[in-house]
Amino acid sequence: MCITGAIATNKHNTEEEETSSSVLVECLAIKEHNLLYCSRQTDMYRCIVKSVCSGGKVCPGFVPQHTLSPSWMLRNTTEERHHRLAEQRWQCSVRCMSSAAKRKRSLHSAFPVLEQPLQPIQQHVYEANLQNSNACHKKYIELTDKAMKGGGEKAIARHTQRNRKLLVRDRLRLLLDDEDFLELSLLAGLGLPYGDIPAAGCLTGIGRINGLWCVFIAMDATVKGGTAYPITVKKQLRAQEIAIQNRLPCVYLVDSGGAFLPLQSEIFPDKNQGGRTFYNEAIMSAMKIPQVSVVCGSCTAGGAYIPTMAEETVMVHRIGTIFLGGPPLVKAATGEEVTPEDLGGATLHAEVSGCVDHFSWDEKEAYECTRNIVSTLNFLLPEEEEEDEERTRKKKAEEEPLYSSEELLGLAPKSYNYSLDVKMVVSRLTDGSRFQEFKARYGTTLITGFAKIHGNLVGIVANNGELSYQAALKGSQFVQLCDQRDIPLLFLQNTVPTAALTLTTTQAEMNTNRLKAQGSMMSAVACASVPKITMVIGGCHGADSYAMCGRAFDPNFLFLWPNARVSMTAPGHAASLPSPDSEAEEEEEKKKQEDKLNKRLDEESSAFFSSGRLWDDGVILPQDTRKVLRDCLDIIKQQQYQLTTEKVRSALLRV
Repeated sequence: MCITGAIATNKHNTEEEETSSSVLVECLAIKEHNLLYCSRQTDMYRCIVKSVCSGGKVCPGFVPQHTLSPSWMLRNTTEERHHRLAEQRWQCSVRCMSSAAKRKRSLHSAFPVLEQPLQPIQQHVYEANLQNSNACHKKYIELTDKAMKGGGEKAIARHTQRNRKLLVRDRLRLLLDDEDFLELSLLAGLGLPYGDIPAAGCLTGIGRINGLWCVFIAMDATVKGGTAYPITVKKQLRAQEIAIQNRLPCVYLVDSGGAFLPLQSEIFPDKNQGGRTFYNEAIMSAMKIPQVSVVCGSCTAGGAYIPTMAEETVMVHRIGTIFLGGPPLVKAATGEEVTPEDLGGATLHAEVSGCVDHFSWDEKEAYECTRNIVSTLNFLLPEEEEEDEERTRKKKAEEEPLYSSEELLGLAPKSYNYSLDVKMVVSRLTDGSRFQEFKARYGTTLITGFAKIHGNLVGIVANNGELSYQAALKGSQFVQLCDQRDIPLLFLQNTVPTAALTLTTTQAEMNTNRLKAQGSMMSAVACASVPKITMVIGGCHGADSYAMCGRAFDPNFLFLWPNARVSMTAPGHAASLPSPDSEAEEEEEKKKQEDKLNKRLDEESSAFFSSGRLWDDGVILPQDTRKVLRDCLDIIKQQQYQLTTEKVRSALLRV
């Protein structure tokens, strides 16, 4: 019922005895308010829709004036009752719209099915790719086992028996809800110039604590005694970057021996080195991203700042210590002998210095305490009943792909020349192998369209040949379309091995147009505010990789398949690179240089070389891609459950 009708009805029921003149005066006043209400109705409802995301708060500028007027401004008690009734109905409508938003569901879709079975003519390419994938898988298993062993048997025995500490993966079992977490950059630190640092000396990933996705950064003291190498710092910074980008709570399990001093020039001085960890901690607190620290070992030198800058810190008795310089340094400086516990143990910091907030007798108690802390964070997850209903509805809506994910092993290209139609990959990743293609007949070397992965709507951008002028324009338009609709983007990257040659005037004109179109697509990708996930399923070469949201374009997550190649130009195409003295060199010498460069490209472009240097977030098996995408999309969506994301500035107080 409209406001005028409600007030008129109330007037008729309660004030029949009033004179016609007073009725006329009051009706005119009501009409004046009603006209004001109707003139601003469009803006009002626009504001209500926006307010749903902010807990039902409506901008005062769009609230009818009578709802903002204090009671002492109203002319009589009758009018006050009328306006109070109108205000109650206003607030009720906002509450109803807010509750309706909580029960929101995605629009029904029936995307066409991609019929992409393996054809007999493709069998020889499929078999060659499968053979290469099996070889890559074997190497992947070998390197994964090496990274999982940490510092080796002796270091593990010393860590567990003499120091009586839990291994880092045992700690995570106590902290997380289950072992089904998304581990990041497991192969980082392998094959570096200064030696192998298994898992870069720390475990990072995203797992659930009390149902809430949290980033964890867990130091592994079995690797070099917990000493931080340059790759260790880089891995920690990447985990913090993911926490910032996706607004995820962060938990630090600190067991660090400080920086590795012989490599201090690569750890200390630059912007994105050691000090950036502490800068990020401060920035995350300002952004209201919660951080919890557990001191479950030594925190020496720079490592001591991590727990002291976290919002809440738990410390384990007789295991955890915090000090800038340990007992040996104290003895060297003053001659005084002091135990680690007296110098910086849990009792001292819990009772005297106040550096820690919670004292724990053992590690098990510490992780229980940490889980309790996480339960106090400002996130409101869906109720279990609502979550079960949503999960049931989602399972009904989502379908398994029509084709087995194991077939992706034969679709992972051995090289660019062994690439099959990328729609075959798409059909093995999306729900029901369904895909709504966008501009299907234009720029066909780039596939764009909409699909669902475990019920989550995504926009897919996939290489299916060179990124031509038409393809780049198409990609630019599609990326902007997804950005306008707030749809996450998934890039399936397999770029051409080398840039196009310019041998004629016609080719020069084509390449110039292509350059402008690719620049447009790069701008669209860089400026898109929606989450972006990149999967390198083949080659990642040259400027095309930038337009396909390479590492430099800041995707939320970037993963490689084991067969992937990452380099400026692909192995075997060194001849396309200009030589500084190409005219002076003899043909034989030039061939030697090309062979040498191709050999180096073959070694340095492998997925394992890339992941060892943290140019990505990890190498994943093709058959696990759908599961990883599901976790990434769930993680990205969690920030909508945070109650407050901005800090309200307090008024300036002058003394």
